[in-house]
Amino acid sequence: MHQHNLTKRYLYPCFPLILLAWLNFASAQETDPGEIFDANCAACHVTGAEQDEKIPPLSELQTKTANAILRSLTDGAMRLQGNALTNEQRMGIAEYLSGGMVINQPITFETGMCPDIPAIDDANIDRGWSGWGLDEKNSRYQTNGGLTAADIPRLNLKWAFAIPDISQARSAPAIYGDRLFMGSLEGVVFSLNASTGCTYWSFKTEAGVRGAISVADIDVAGTTRTAIFFTDQQANAYAVDAETGEEIWRHKVDDHPAALGTGSLTYYEGVLYIPLSGLPEESSAPQAPTYDCCTFRGSVTALDATTGEQRWQTFMLPDPQPVQELENGKTLYGPAGVGIWNSPTIDAKRGLLYVTTGNAYVGPKMETSNAVVALDVANGDYVWVNQVLPGDIWSGGCFPGLGGDPDTPGCPEDLGPDFDFSASPVLVTGPDGKDIIVATQKSGEGHAFDPDNNGEKLWTYRWGVGAAAGGVYGTTSDGEKAYFAVADFGTEAPGGLHAVDLQSGERVWFTPPGDLFCNPAVMGCSPVMSGALTAIPGAIVAGSADGGLRAYTTDTGDMIWSYNTNRDFDTVNGLPATGGSVDGPAAIVANGMLYVSSGNGGFFGMPGNVLLAFSINGE
Repeated sequence: MHQHNLTKRYLYPCFPLILLAWLNFASAQETDPGEIFDANCAACHVTGAEQDEKIPPLSELQTKTANAILRSLTDGAMRLQGNALTNEQRMGIAEYLSGGMVINQPITFETGMCPDIPAIDDANIDRGWSGWGLDEKNSRYQTNGGLTAADIPRLNLKWAFAIPDISQARSAPAIYGDRLFMGSLEGVVFSLNASTGCTYWSFKTEAGVRGAISVADIDVAGTTRTAIFFTDQQANAYAVDAETGEEIWRHKVDDHPAALGTGSLTYYEGVLYIPLSGLPEESSAPQAPTYDCCTFRGSVTALDATTGEQRWQTFMLPDPQPVQELENGKTLYGPAGVGIWNSPTIDAKRGLLYVTTGNAYVGPKMETSNAVVALDVANGDYVWVNQVLPGDIWSGGCFPGLGGDPDTPGCPEDLGPDFDFSASPVLVTGPDGKDIIVATQKSGEGHAFDPDNNGEKLWTYRWGVGAAAGGVYGTTSDGEKAYFAVADFGTEAPGGLHAVDLQSGERVWFTPPGDLFCNPAVMGCSPVMSGALTAIPGAIVAGSADGGLRAYTTDTGDMIWSYNTNRDFDTVNGLPATGGSVDGPAAIVANGMLYVSSGNGGFFGMPGNVLLAFSINGE
């Protein structure tokens, strides 16, 4: 084992005020949650919300479940602030705001349980979907999923599954044979029958699961076992028996208090490659309350898939050094940040691993932020770095639009635009046989890079004006064209889909967003298309923040199918479910069906809690 160093996802818009409020909680004498809220939070969520529409008011907080609020304080974006509270205080605030009780997640349902747990039927393994991008190249291009472009207009809903006790559905399912595996932000991983939606088992994790799940066979004590692999939001990695739900191993990837497993891990030839980001520190830096800020560094860690043992870990920054002693007695450190929000891409031909990185939180400036980075897949050594946007240093504690103070020690003179990469790089082979790395960025740009020339940029295509809000979760390519969805939150033209010639970077077609499926007066209703794209031969499937799922032809961009997820659903497990924004992982195609989770509410979309499964004529 060795380690290498090199010489979003916003929280609440009034974050610094909330940060100070949580600090007061730890020493507050009041035991009544209402009194604690009035004394520490009302200035932002009552008074502040009346003055700034960006600040979620108390009425919006009251729409969250107690578990969702508690989760944000224990393993979500407010984890650093929650660390300063007792468990009773966290639960009290969650129940006070929601008006409900914190409940334990059930592992079985009264309806919709499979009658037994047979051996996995692996007849259709080659038509499945594993990991974030389907394959190690993160192509999201499914050529063997059992659906053709001609089938797409005939898709109808077959079943719906209620993801219990969440308001933000953002985990991607995996399909292996007759099984479907999917995590939830409540910290439960489910195994379902992929055809009927009945539940085989559930597995409780230490924290919420945001990323996709990978599936592979491993050798355990001389016995071949099919395992699922995933990470949670406390930076734990897991291997779980796919057939029974029994834990095989778990491994703490990073002990930093801000480390999150947001990007999905990648499995390749017996090794797991795990990216980490640091949202809790980014949201508050350089004002983090409970330790000397800022020290988080994005990283990739390689684990043995059979044992969970670490092979190597490579950080995107050198060790943070003391920069300044602050008046509150704490020390300011830097550099920090450069999280990896996306699933690593494997280039087996060149023996490389590619990631795209995020912005820095504090300086000094480093060449690895907002960059494409190539590491030696065998040992994690740096091979090359191509920085697309230098000097992007951004944090919630410095941004006035989120209540931050740009004069805070540690804030840069010129605050960056927060135009990080949140989507995985895609390795694709063009019509001439040449390999190209394609990546899409929050700057409103899509890029192509040359893996044979140290990542030299081949072209840049501007698909939008760029937006710091939200994320841009994924592009795809069919080997002839690259496809970019418009995710310009808060701009005059927030949606639409572009097709770009893979070799020249020139536009082939553009399709504007469809008519809204939601009421524009509803918070989160938007034509933004930030979800990851999925392609099959002849068709592109895209999700939208308006709750829409739409498919387009690859030749002309004509829309051939749409489905409005903005409604309540009858579910196979008998629990209430509703759709919302289709964002983040968006759709996957496998075994002749299309699957999508709906309701990625967060701070920019409409909430929901449903997994939908479509088949030809709903049969």
